[in-house]
Amino acid sequence: MLHTIPKPHAAAAGIALLLLVGCEQAGQTETAPAPEAPAAPAEFVSGDFTTDTHSFTEVADGVYFARYTVPMFNSNAMVVINDEDVLVVDSHITPATAQTLIDSIRKVTDKPITTIVNTHFHYDHAHGTQAFGPVQVVGHEHTRMRMAGDPMNEGTFQSELMRQPQALARLEGMLAEVDAEDDETRGRLEAQIALQKAHMEATKAIVPVPPDTTFKERISLFRGDREIQVHFFGRAHTGGDAVIYLPADKIAFTGDMMLGGPSWLGDGHVDEWPDTLEGLKGLDIETILPGHGGPVTNLDLIGYVQAYYRDLWAQVVSKRAEGKDPGEVAAAVDLTGHAETLNITRVGTDPQAVLRIYQLLDERGE
Repeated sequence: MLHTIPKPHAAAAGIALLLLVGCEQAGQTETAPAPEAPAAPAEFVSGDFTTDTHSFTEVADGVYFARYTVPMFNSNAMVVINDEDVLVVDSHITPATAQTLIDSIRKVTDKPITTIVNTHFHYDHAHGTQAFGPVQVVGHEHTRMRMAGDPMNEGTFQSELMRQPQALARLEGMLAEVDAEDDETRGRLEAQIALQKAHMEATKAIVPVPPDTTFKERISLFRGDREIQVHFFGRAHTGGDAVIYLPADKIAFTGDMMLGGPSWLGDGHVDEWPDTLEGLKGLDIETILPGHGGPVTNLDLIGYVQAYYRDLWAQVVSKRAEGKDPGEVAAAVDLTGHAETLNITRVGTDPQAVLRIYQLLDERGE
């Protein structure tokens, strides 16, 4: 199915960041007034550049791979600067981190950001969208369903909320053990604690924004002479993973559907994933920009990851049939046969991956 969406009207350059006002009653939020748009720099940078929060790699003319360089969990983004506007793929983990992306983009262009494309619904890729203001938000039908439902109580995000105080307590415990004269370690830990606290506060400001433009199999966005294709090849990391493909540049931004190795499988459709990756193989690409990690130019990795998922699925299904519980299986799964291709050298795997496979089998009555 092919849908064509015309270029939307340009959004205002001044973007208001939604902030959570300190309300005692749950669910009460207010929006801060929109600030005046900052004056454009006298000169814009060109080519690769860095800011206080990001590294930008120009992978094609006007196409940047943006990586968050602050030592805090976040996802990558792709920034596509067109004749009249800017399209951004994935909006980061919070409105605060999204605002740092917006500020970084302003180093290279003052064109309005009119479009966000979400690769999937996970919080680290989609929970910063509100910072971009009234823009077109594109995503798969499944992504809209998850984002328009109850994303703040969705399991993956709730797991993140549980980890945050645990991480803070761990850092504070480490700080308490530091020798009083070790100023270097103390300073480093204090900086990490401050960063963790700021991130926890920023998380409170999230107001999820679901896609307002959805697709089932494919959608094409045209910006001047540039065609931006968004594909769904099947279920993989989630039920609605989108691949953003620039055919003229032979670049695909894959989110977490394809990284430089296996992805997190907690919401994955592990047995379907290899077939989904066949769709990616069908594109004429030279570079993969993943949701985490660096660019991938060795396209043989796609086949290596397919083999890994097939092997993992087969081993877990076999051991489950023997009556073993998920913990036993996670400890016993041997994927070292992928050492040469994926550098996996230890026996055992992520228990969440095994639990997910058990869940899928239970749902099917298998």
